[in-house]
Amino acid sequence: MAKKQYAFYPGCSSQKGASASNFVTSIGLMCDKLDIQLNEIPDWNCCGASIGYGEGGELPRLVLNARNLALAEQHLPGQDMVSGCPACWLATREAAERLNKFDDLMAETNEALKEAGLNLKGSVKPRHIVEVLIEDVGFNAMKQAVVKPLKDMKIAGYVGCQTNRPFGIAGESFENPLYLDKMIETVGAEAVTGYDQKVTCCGGALAFSEPEKSQKQIRDIVESAYDHGAEMIVTPCQLCQANVEIYQSEINKKQGTKFAMPVVYYSQLMSVAYGGGIKEAGLDGHIIQPKKLQDIAR
Repeated sequence: MAKKQYAFYPGCSSQKGASASNFVTSIGLMCDKLDIQLNEIPDWNCCGASIGYGEGGELPRLVLNARNLALAEQHLPGQDMVSGCPACWLATREAAERLNKFDDLMAETNEALKEAGLNLKGSVKPRHIVEVLIEDVGFNAMKQAVVKPLKDMKIAGYVGCQTNRPFGIAGESFENPLYLDKMIETVGAEAVTGYDQKVTCCGGALAFSEPEKSQKQIRDIVESAYDHGAEMIVTPCQLCQANVEIYQSEINKKQGTKFAMPVVYYSQLMSVAYGGGIKEAGLDGHIIQPKKLQDIAR
């Protein structure tokens, strides 16, 4: 069967040695098993993410993303631009929608892109890889690829903010999106029902500027998972994964808790269920070891 082709924007946090390099490792195996081919955009640059909203102004932020879109148009024509990172997806999608809507912004952006020998036509559709899985692959096909069902695992699906607001996944509720629960179920695990922190913000960059506020959010996220009987949290977001995993030890020191809740990516669940080993699923890059998932992957 011919693989489905997509222009792939990895994002900075997924690079070798970066905080979410294990995410891209698991994405690779998952996509291979689902006949998805991700073609990395040549010479891509940082999307700017939240820092792009600082002092630089609107045009530089739009141009950063427009350059990636223009490179995808030039090198991978006809392919949707897929991001795994919710922040990258948001930045790219916002830029594409604004540029396609406002001719003056598109003209100014293309004037800047001339310096790089590029011109954006606006033909590329930015998508999150979860959209590809749901819309182009489908839950049935995701389930059919399973060779190691993740039986007897109870998992809290933590969606977070950025894959849910402002755009979200088509057809899903903003208050209670169900797609992550369904993905958990496709691999044979049990999705926690009634998990009331599913779309709570993890605190994002507040982890540095206002750590007490961020850590309160993280405590609520983890505590609710324990309260609902979960043994693992699964998320589609690199920042959520990092914050919710890393700061549990800090919360334990400050507040006397004993949190040790593994936090993994949905792609790691799927990679293990599709027959991947520990390294192939990127399970060797965690601070809190997802031991039960690792045991299945061995």
